[in-house]
Amino acid sequence: MLAQAPRNAMTFTAGHAGARVPAAAPVFAPTQPHQVQFYHANAEIYGQGEKARALYQVEFGAVRIYRLLADGRRQISAFHVAGEVFGFEADGQHHFFAEAICSSAIRIYRQPIDADIAREILPVALKALVRAQEHLLVVGRQSAAERVAAFLLDMVERQGDLPNIELAMSRTDIGDYLGLTIETVSRVFSKFKEKGYIRLTGARAVDIVKVEALASMCS
Repeated sequence: MLAQAPRNAMTFTAGHAGARVPAAAPVFAPTQPHQVQFYHANAEIYGQGEKARALYQVEFGAVRIYRLLADGRRQISAFHVAGEVFGFEADGQHHFFAEAICSSAIRIYRQPIDADIAREILPVALKALVRAQEHLLVVGRQSAAERVAAFLLDMVERQGDLPNIELAMSRTDIGDYLGLTIETVSRVFSKFKEKGYIRLTGARAVDIVKVEALASMCS
């Protein structure tokens, strides 16, 4: 049985005749039954300690994966944007929280997952692992400017290699992801703007003007 949708979320089931789903293509075979649930900004998708009973794909919007530290601080371990899959767990239990950053639609593939889907999971999971390892390298950098530059280039790659990117996440989110304060993140953005590396065209819209300059900081 499919789990009940969260309050204030609209749900469609797919994989059956007559089902209605948004137009974006799923990452797995469309015959695999799934739900599409819509979440408001900051709505919880799953919580730390809950049983892991599904895999999730961002249909549109963005998701943050995070854990609360012993001192109450928040550490964001990952962002996921449209098309990306999250929710992989090795022991059947979620070790992080997942929240919608903005209004988002999430495809939910409930377990058990059939054999055809299981074969497709491995490359998707490995890609997520590589991104997590790369994030550890970014956070390990000593320079705040290097961390922000690497983050912007990662967002460019994940949004289709276009120089104009839309950041769903706030400066606070970015700081919690990179291990920086919001003041430091804002200061680095301002520095990049002054140097002509980026152009801020909206509250969260960024034009990458000098990709090579940012890339040279990360080499």
